[in-house]
Amino acid sequence: MWERIVRRTLLTLSIFLSAFLGYLLFVNADSTPSTQPASSGSIERADAKISEFIFTQTKGDVVEWQVQAKQARLFEREKKARLTGVDITFYGEKGTELTLSGEEGVLDIATKNLELANQTEPLVVETKSGYTIYTNHLAWKDETKEIRTDDNVRIVGHGIEVTGRGLLGRMAAQEFEILGDVHVDLVPVS
Repeated sequence: MWERIVRRTLLTLSIFLSAFLGYLLFVNADSTPSTQPASSGSIERADAKISEFIFTQTKGDVVEWQVQAKQARLFEREKKARLTGVDITFYGEKGTELTLSGEEGVLDIATKNLELANQTEPLVVETKSGYTIYTNHLAWKDETKEIRTDDNVRIVGHGIEVTGRGLLGRMAAQEFEILGDVHVDLVPVS
């Protein structure tokens, strides 16, 4: 029963997004291209601005991941959406596997690659297995289904704290590897 509801919701969302993209193509078909590229902070140069943005990546009838943002600025020429107030959920065979929350991000609409960053507090990544990962920047590469950062990383859970530099997460294998300067400490379980 709930699968039908999810499918119908995804179908409705797909139809809405298709209609919106068709509208954008129709409206911009006769317009002269801008000579200046859109800068990351310019709302005025965005082709569209959307509040409560949702983007869902599916494979067949299966939802692989979903991005929700408080606001998205779409840049048609660059095929990018600049996001603020971002939540990303990755799904596995048994439901939610990984959630990420960040201040800002960029979605490459053509490749489905994502970048997520925080300026003040670290990004928070929560795994279904009970670990929490903290870092300032993460990049998702959809083709390989991997998340990666070269920044400092801290992983906490199940009585251990692991710190280091760089992270590679392989979603299919549900593995996370700290790439360098690894330190492991035992911490009291709360």
